[in-house]
Amino acid sequence: MNMTNVLLPVFYLPPISWFSVFLNPENEIVFEQFENFPKQTYRNRANIFGANGKLSLIIPINHNGKRELKDIEISYREDWRALHWKSIKTAYQSSPYFEFYEDKLKKIFDLKEKNLLDFNLKALEIVQQILKTEKAYSLNTEYIKNPEEINLREKFSAKQPSAFEMDEYYQTFSDKLGFIQDLSILDLICNKGPESLTYIRNIKQSY
Repeated sequence: MNMTNVLLPVFYLPPISWFSVFLNPENEIVFEQFENFPKQTYRNRANIFGANGKLSLIIPINHNGKRELKDIEISYREDWRALHWKSIKTAYQSSPYFEFYEDKLKKIFDLKEKNLLDFNLKALEIVQQILKTEKAYSLNTEYIKNPEEINLREKFSAKQPSAFEMDEYYQTFSDKLGFIQDLSILDLICNKGPESLTYIRNIKQSY
């Protein structure tokens, strides 16, 4: 198999499209850790499907003058972990698989990492356990403006509609509000359960 080297940003409970790239068996994954932290991206936010539609969960950041992603520190001045977990429970407690994965998902919100990068990577580890995947990755060693890898650092926009094609699936509030595409992997796990991996593998790649 010819492997493709792909440079991916590290996200908080990433969108489904990100996982379609990450788990593609033909992709050799390198994570970007030296970029200047861009605001209003999935690096510290995840979108879930709440009772009123799309809801953004945002990890607050300590503004300490550091710019590189690997040095970005999480703020614990407010108990955002409890707030995020409460929002997730409220959104997904009536979904088909929430109870099945609840204990594992809760572990994400027991983490107390100093740095955002470490938190996101630990959360990814837990998600991989739920998906029963063991995808390996490496971290880059310096920032390169025009890397040799396929550069997807800007690919996943929290502001624009997803460029990836994916089929609709049943969501807890979709009867009332319609289907919302490409939410956090949490949405897929809670609604599709063991079928999540098959769904991810069927997403049409666009890069």
